[in-house]
Formats: sequence, structure tokens, C-alpha cells
Amino acid sequence: MSTPISDATIEQAVSALFPDLYSELIRLVRIPSIATEGYPPEPLFQAHDLVVELLRASGVEQIEDLRIEGKTAPVILATLPGPPGAPTVLMYTHYDVVPAEDVELWDTPPFEPVERDGAIYGRGTADSKANIISIIGALRAYAGRPPVTVKLVFEGQEEFGSPFDFYPVEHPDLFRADAMVIADVGSVRPGAPTLTVALRGSAQVTVEARTLEADKHSGLYGGAAPDARLALIRALSTLHTDAGDVAVQGLRREPWTGTTYTDAEFRELAEVLDGTPLMGTGGIGERIWSGPAITVIGFDAPKPDASVNAVAGSARAVLNVRVHPEQDAAQAQEAVIAHLRTLRPFGIELTVTGGEVGNGFAAPTGGPAFDAAVSALGQAWGADAGQMAGGGSIPLVMALHTAVPAAEKLLFGATDGYANIHGPNERVLLDELAKATLAKALFLREYSANCSAARNGATR
Repeated sequence: MSTPISDATIEQAVSALFPDLYSELIRLVRIPSIATEGYPPEPLFQAHDLVVELLRASGVEQIEDLRIEGKTAPVILATLPGPPGAPTVLMYTHYDVVPAEDVELWDTPPFEPVERDGAIYGRGTADSKANIISIIGALRAYAGRPPVTVKLVFEGQEEFGSPFDFYPVEHPDLFRADAMVIADVGSVRPGAPTLTVALRGSAQVTVEARTLEADKHSGLYGGAAPDARLALIRALSTLHTDAGDVAVQGLRREPWTGTTYTDAEFRELAEVLDGTPLMGTGGIGERIWSGPAITVIGFDAPKPDASVNAVAGSARAVLNVRVHPEQDAAQAQEAVIAHLRTLRPFGIELTVTGGEVGNGFAAPTGGPAFDAAVSALGQAWGADAGQMAGGGSIPLVMALHTAVPAAEKLLFGATDGYANIHGPNERVLLDELAKATLAKALFLREYSANCSAARNGATR
């Protein structure tokens, strides 16, 4: 293997590269690469072409497009070989973004990136074009000769109709690696380097009440005619305790022992109105990461401005169930279905059906890649790395885990909990971007050294 590069040399390299990385992020964010239906596909291909251009300028020669039937944007697959016998690291992120239709809520146009108060504002800065740039920066720090073999997977359709929810399981050899860095997350807060080590699963449940052949006039029939909407509301009210904790038996919940938000931070991030209590009991991490959540995401009812004096003959609600990272999502879904099927609000039988399910993810800790990531993050930020979870599921992670179960999966990136991804005034902090770039570069070196030590029967 080649002579290891020192921490100082890597840090100097990243610092020297940063002006160019800054300019390239601005170029990339200017492209409205929206993969959602109804938007023109040309910007997606413009973003794709720019990313390929930047990779070639970074010394990456093995680049190809993966085109999947029914999907617009090609997946960029690239490989940068390391020394003979070196481990392989797969690094993933995406170049597409969500729409920015709430333009009136932005301080500046979403696709005209601007620097303000040490941050770049613009759609896609944090999710996830900063991560593309940080990966490219990490490769450039080694002048295109990293200490490990690096596989790059840059998707162009993650935000809408991702082909990767299932594709890796069907083609595992394409994604074979010893470790994977999924750079589609970030730190809990600025200045606090954080590894995401778990993701909640998700399940959908539909519950329906039918009581009348048709809606009936509330003046003539109300009081005796069974109101389907009221029956459904009564049933839904049993899903939580008075304190707001989920009341369904069989849903796993445990204390969260890693890094988490304070109540005040969470209130700020969630924009909870003054005087409004938070739901549930226990720590924030337990409520949003290692415990269940049930949300009504759809409900049949007229809008208040279009209300009708009628007893509802039918009503339906759709529930989203968030599941402990290590609980089978189908099992959790069945627990909610069983709970609702036992109910007879006002004596009315409910029809309950299950929808899509997706398991969560809990990363093993303590392996050579995990240790390397903890070390790299700590060195880059000058602070101990924490561990957090994600309340939202990322189907790609489970797909990669199923396809290549032996690979260590590491989730860290350039964004932070205050980046406002998918919202107005999305931003990435320049300091966080620089540190994330350095962390990725240091990780490659640390992981190579850990694997070498393991092969030699030594510990570092």
C-alpha cells in the first residue's frame, strides 16, 4: 500500500480545495433538477452531466450510467480503484431535489443560491448536493488515488419514484462493498458531528366505517342515524393515551440513549406554537426514534367552507405508523389493525386494511468502518461524535442492507437538523460542509488503516 497521508496534509488539501468546491456547489444548486412528475426532465440531465464533469476533473475515469426502465434520470455509477488488496467503500447520495413551489416563503429565489451568514441558501444545498460536493472533495484530497477502492452511486430520482427501493436487492453484485457511506443525512445540530445509526420503519393502515347507503340530512336523521364520521373519530381517539403516547399493544418502544434534541430545540425545529404542549412522555429521542408514532395522514370530511348539514354514511382514514428500527414493520402494522378491529364505536364494525410496509434499520456498531467514522468525525469537528436515529425511513438503506448484508452501513453527511430540507430557505453551513468533506477524506484513510491492522492481527 502507498505511504499514508497525514491528518495535516489531508486537512491542508481540503482547505485548499474549498474555494473550488464552493463554486461547484453554486453551479449545481442553480440547476432545478426536480424528478417529480410534471416537471421538465432536461434539468435532471444537466445536473447529471455536471456531476460527471466534476468526477472526471477529480480523476475518476470509470464512469457509466445505469438506466432503469420506467425511470427518467440515470444513476451515475463510478469506480476509483485503490491499492491492490484494499477494501471497497461504496458512497451514495443523489442529485435530484424536491420542488420549491412555496417561492413566496423564500427570502431569495430557491434556484439562485446565495451566501448569507456563513451559509449557502437554495433548494438542494443540503439535500443532497452538498454531499455530492463533499464526496468529490474527499476524492480530490487524495489527488484521485484514495487508500481504498471507492464505488460511487449518485442517484437522480431519489425524491420521487426511486428505482433503488428494490433494484439493489435484484442486482447485488453492482453494490458489493466492504463498507457503505450513505450521505443523505447529517448531524443533529451544527458543531455536533453525528452518525445516524438507526431509522424507523413505516407502515400504512386504512380504516373505514360504513353506516348508511347515502348521507342523510342531519336535521331529519341526526341523533339516531349512525354517523360514520363520528364512529371513526371515536375509534381513532383510542390510538393514544391522554398524554399522547401510542396506546396500541405490541408496538416496540425503548429509551433512546444516544444524542438527541432538547425539548426547546425540538419545539423550534417543529415550529410548535407557544403554549402548545408536546405529545407523549419520555425523552424526545424515545418519542421520535426508538418508539412508535401514529399519524392520521388522510381523513374523509368536507372542508369547513364546504360543510353540509348531513349525517355521514361513510368515512375513511389513512394512518401512517412509524415503527421501532428493529421491529418488523408488518408485525407492527398487524398490531394496529388488530387494535382497530376489536373496536365497535357506537356498535359499528370497522373495516381495517393494511397498505405498504417498509422495515427500519439498525446499524451494527464497533466494526472497523464504524470505528473509522467515529474517529474521522471527531477529528474533523474537534468534538466527540454522537449517535442519533432518523424518524423517517430511507428505503434505500434497507435495500442495500438486504443486497449486501455483510457491508457496514454508515450514515453521515454535510447537513444538520436546522438545514430545513424540503422547506423554504433550505441551507448548508459552509463550516459544516468543509468539516464533512474533511471527515469523508479522513474516513477513507482511517478505514484503510483499520482493515490493514485487522489483517495483520493488530489493533490500532
